[in-house]
Amino acid sequence: MGFFDSLKFSRLKEGLTKTRDTLVAKVNRLIFAKGKIDDEFLTQLDEILITSDVGVDTSHRIIEGIKKKTKEHKYESQEELNNLVRSEITNALVMTSTSGRDPFEFPPHTKPYVIMVVGVNGVGKTTTIGKLAHNYKSAGKNVLIGAADTFRAAANEQLEVWGKRAGVEIIQQLHGSDPASVAFDTVKAAQSRGADVVIIDTAGRLHTKTNLMEELKKIKRVITKVSMEAPHEVLLVLDATTGQNAIQQAKLFNEAVELTGLVITKLDGTAKGGVVFAISNTMKLPVRFIGVGEKIDDLQPFDPEKFVEALFEKEQ
Repeated sequence: MGFFDSLKFSRLKEGLTKTRDTLVAKVNRLIFAKGKIDDEFLTQLDEILITSDVGVDTSHRIIEGIKKKTKEHKYESQEELNNLVRSEITNALVMTSTSGRDPFEFPPHTKPYVIMVVGVNGVGKTTTIGKLAHNYKSAGKNVLIGAADTFRAAANEQLEVWGKRAGVEIIQQLHGSDPASVAFDTVKAAQSRGADVVIIDTAGRLHTKTNLMEELKKIKRVITKVSMEAPHEVLLVLDATTGQNAIQQAKLFNEAVELTGLVITKLDGTAKGGVVFAISNTMKLPVRFIGVGEKIDDLQPFDPEKFVEALFEKEQ
């Protein structure tokens, strides 16, 4: 692990402190207290996982994996038990979350690569877009942001601040302009300028009688008119601190605009980081990025194995 990777892992570990102090601490105490796998151990582990917002289905999958392994091998030491539990939690997350591709490498003939970002107000959507722009710029990409959340006056101001930090240009129109028009202009501008990546911000709530989901569908349709295969990604930003409510949000947005991936923010602000497992398992969608802090580089590409490693690694 190089210095940069070590720094990223350190930030990830730090951002998951609250979850590690609850979920993992409880699991460790259970292993220490029981010392063997029996029905009572499995019942208590299931309860710990569910109350940590890992989700019922994912919890049961982990428990079933442990049951299967214990039939094949006798686990006696605490270290063996710990490794088994950690292994099955990793398996549950990897099976549902990994996208199998580098988020900074795009398929051929997808220039500009258009990312439409959706989510309700308050989840950290605009901040996420600024951090995404920084990530792509740092990866050597030419990035353009479209400020299509034209209903919220503060949205453009926030984007301008993040755009300056990331060194990325923003395409915007007057407050109250047609959001689809902004998206159209942004993709057109990206085509003419040879930009690599377009990130389109969208409204999380409308101040008119227009239905939010219909507005998002319209933006998506207009983007497709400019570039037939676009948007190449429709990312939903979710706030980890909302727990199971995030799953309902994901279902609604997925029905409207067919999501391709998830960004889960504010993991540093919650003890229920286990919701990452629940969301990815329920939605069968890859988690592309996670937010583990306030800094511009605290939005990280999601690596399921590193995530579990950061959760379970003992403090030095």
